[in-house]
Amino acid sequence: MTTTALDDAAAVGRNDDFRQRLLDGLAASIDERGYRDTTVADIVRYARTSKRTFYSQFGTKEDCFAELLTANNDELVATIRDAVDAAAPWYEQVRQAVVAYVHTIEERPAITLSWIRELPALGEYARPILRRGFGRLATMIVELTTNEGFRSAGLAPLSRAAAVILVGGLRELTAQTVEDGRPVTDIIEPALAVSLALLGPKTLI
Repeated sequence: MTTTALDDAAAVGRNDDFRQRLLDGLAASIDERGYRDTTVADIVRYARTSKRTFYSQFGTKEDCFAELLTANNDELVATIRDAVDAAAPWYEQVRQAVVAYVHTIEERPAITLSWIRELPALGEYARPILRRGFGRLATMIVELTTNEGFRSAGLAPLSRAAAVILVGGLRELTAQTVEDGRPVTDIIEPALAVSLALLGPKTLI
């Protein structure tokens, strides 16, 4: 590799490092004061960098927020996928997924609350971010219901519409629980009960 190529690679590495530090700085500020009261000055203070560096990476505070929430949602999806054993009985898979969801949220409740409550307040800017986040979670749920454990139980895959309803309900229950100052783990049993009812065998009443 030439000297110029090495310099370019080093510059990219520095940019990635600065970008991650800024995302971490925003996350820290949200934990302390919430997104709405966070300023770019707060972000760079936590990131131990400058406003000039911030604006070299992000156009606005909203752009930084969008990337942070997208990364957080991607991490949530990956964590749930990794937690679920596709060969386990379907009802055990549901518990694995719910527990993984709750424990991931428990690590950063303020970020989750800002996703549910503050991102929609950004209006049209937020719409594609919200749709992507909901879409990835809904797609994951549908895909999980096609695996070995569900097939062996004779269960049909969940429809995408039902998956969206499930995601929306879990998000709202999570938000209310965090806002009330209760432990996020309080939602495990009700979330599990609803998920089992929605994903499990259907009976006619």
